[in-house]
Amino acid sequence: MKTLKTAFLLTALTLLLLFAGQAIAGQRGMTIALVFAVLMNGTAYFFSDKIALMSSGAQPISPEQAPRLYAVMERLAAKANLPMPKLYMIPQPAPNAFATGRNPSHASVAVTQGLMQLMDDEELEGVIAHELSHVRNYDILTSSIAATIAGAITWIASMGRWAMIFGGWGGRDNDREGGGIAALLMLILAPIAALLLQLGISRQREYQADASGAKMVGHPYGLVRALEKLGAYNKRIPMDISPSTSALCIVAPLSTRQFLTGLFSTHPPLADRIAKLQAMTITR
Repeated sequence: MKTLKTAFLLTALTLLLLFAGQAIAGQRGMTIALVFAVLMNGTAYFFSDKIALMSSGAQPISPEQAPRLYAVMERLAAKANLPMPKLYMIPQPAPNAFATGRNPSHASVAVTQGLMQLMDDEELEGVIAHELSHVRNYDILTSSIAATIAGAITWIASMGRWAMIFGGWGGRDNDREGGGIAALLMLILAPIAALLLQLGISRQREYQADASGAKMVGHPYGLVRALEKLGAYNKRIPMDISPSTSALCIVAPLSTRQFLTGLFSTHPPLADRIAKLQAMTITR
């Protein structure tokens, strides 16, 4: 059901992109929107992992430097029948982690120093299982596509506003294909709708990764305790990370400080995630 919801939201986001282009500049606008989205998705597919790791300051780490992390990762990767991801350490005290990469063969998992210091073995196992679930479910690719389409919609809306200021896209002939009230509404509403659809996709992915991670381990208890700790510590310890990369993290850094931050967060409320995990019944 969660996969169907994600597919529906992603389809809606793509259709919104095409409608935005058509409303603003007719058939030509739709074509421009589609080409722009394809180019942005190609960039995200091949380079989003490198961008995320660089922006977070993550550094490659060896088994000798982090034997506990490698032991947990090797055990869970073998259990999930996944290739061993590349492991990175982020030199920051805020506890957090994220996975990136376009597929399981090109996956990387980064954890902060704060996470390694805070989590016991069972909690660390829950966190790593959550991140491996993102890898197995191709969530990073899905999120990257959603982000680039949303970015394309925002770019088109911005260009449309400038075009209207300077006299439209192409004169009177273009009025039959695009422009007018529909274009004006699309310029205002499309970026908001794109953001909400993107958030919906991200939240569904987090719920599914929680459930898949708990099943991978065999119980939800370690992940529940890990999320409780992460929620408490991330209210107090800031994390120096870009907004696009923070969307990949297991919990959004400082996401509970303000009402609007929670409303427009890429992550569902921690209380809801924990409640769903606690309600799980796992048959071994």
